[in-house]
Amino acid sequence: MKKIVTMMLALVTLATYAQEKKGTTIELPQWVKDIKLSGYGMVEYQGLDKYEAHENSFSLRLARLSLDGKISDFAWKVQMQINGNTSTLGSSPRLVDLWCEWQKYDFARIKVGQFKRSFAFENPIHPIVQGFMSYSQPITKLVGFSDRTGEQASNGRDIGIQIQGDFLKNASGRNLLHYQIGVFNGEGINRKDADNRKDIIGGLWVMPVKGMRLGIFGWTGSRVISYTDPTTKESYSRSMPKNRYALSADYVTDGDWTFRAEYVHSQGYGSNLAAGDKADGLYALCIAPIIKKKFHVKARYDLYRDRKEWGTSKTYYEVGADYVFTKNIQLNIEYARVNDRTIANPEEHNYNLVDVQLDFRF
Repeated sequence: MKKIVTMMLALVTLATYAQEKKGTTIELPQWVKDIKLSGYGMVEYQGLDKYEAHENSFSLRLARLSLDGKISDFAWKVQMQINGNTSTLGSSPRLVDLWCEWQKYDFARIKVGQFKRSFAFENPIHPIVQGFMSYSQPITKLVGFSDRTGEQASNGRDIGIQIQGDFLKNASGRNLLHYQIGVFNGEGINRKDADNRKDIIGGLWVMPVKGMRLGIFGWTGSRVISYTDPTTKESYSRSMPKNRYALSADYVTDGDWTFRAEYVHSQGYGSNLAAGDKADGLYALCIAPIIKKKFHVKARYDLYRDRKEWGTSKTYYEVGADYVFTKNIQLNIEYARVNDRTIANPEEHNYNLVDVQLDFRF
C-alpha cells in the first residue's frame, strides 16, 4: 500500500516539475505532463430515533485520492480510498480503481483492470454528484456495496475486462445508442475468482433526446456460499448461481433538473440461505434547481425487499437540499422517514433520520 501511494506522489511530482520547467531545456514526455491529481472528502453527521436505540454521531464517511492520465490512445486511473471510524485496516485504506482503457474508437473502447461494474445507471455516478446521503438501497444491496450475497464491500467494483461504445449518430452528431459488456471475477475488489466461474454483466441504452437515457442491464454469474446444515451441523461451501437485471431511466436537463429511476431484481442465495434467493428494489428521485448550479431541493423514494416480500421491505421517504459554496465545497442536508418492516415489532417500524454532509474536492 505504501509503495502505491509513493508511486502516485512521485508521478505527481514529475508532472508538476515538468510544468515548472516549461520553456527550458528540460522537457518531460507528454504523458507525464498529462497526469492529474484529484481527490475528495466527505464529512458526515447523522442522527436517528429508532425505538430505544437513538443514535447521533459525526463520522468521516470517506476520502479518496486518485491519479489519472493518458498515454496516446490509452487512458488510465489509480484511486485509493480511506474510510473513517474503521475498527480494522482490512477495509481501509484500500485500492478501489486500477484500470487502463483503449479509447481510439468511440464505438469500441476496451477497459482492463479494476473498475465499476457495468450494471445500472447510478452505480458509476460520483458519490457527491449522485445527489443523496448515499446510493439507493437497490444499488448498495444488489451491485456490490454491501451486497446481500455476503460479498465484501466493493463500492460497486470488480476485476475484469469490458468493451463499451456509442454509435448511431443523428443529424446533429449525437449518438443514440450505447452498449457495454464485461467479464468479471465476481468477487469484488482486490480478490481472485473463488470458483473459476466468471460473472458476465452488460447493458444497452437508447438516448432519444438530449440528456435522456432509457436502459436495460443483465448480470449472470455465481457466488461461493458457505453454510451449515441445520440438521447435521456440517459446514459446506458451494458455488451458487447469481442472476440479476435492471430497468433504468434518467433525464438531466440543461436547466439543471435531474430525474432518475431504476428497478433491480436479483435471484441468488446469500450466506443466509433462510433469506431466500430472490430480492428486488426500486428508487425514483428528482433534484430541482432553486439557483442553477448553486442551490437545489430534492426528493427520493427508496425501496428494498430482501426476500421480495413486503414483510422484508425497508423504505426511505427522503427530502433534502444542497448548497454549492464554490465548485469544490458543497453542503447537503436531508431528512428521511424510514419504514423498516424487518423489525419484529410493528410499533417500531417507523423512525426518523437526519443526515448532514460537507463535501470538498480538489
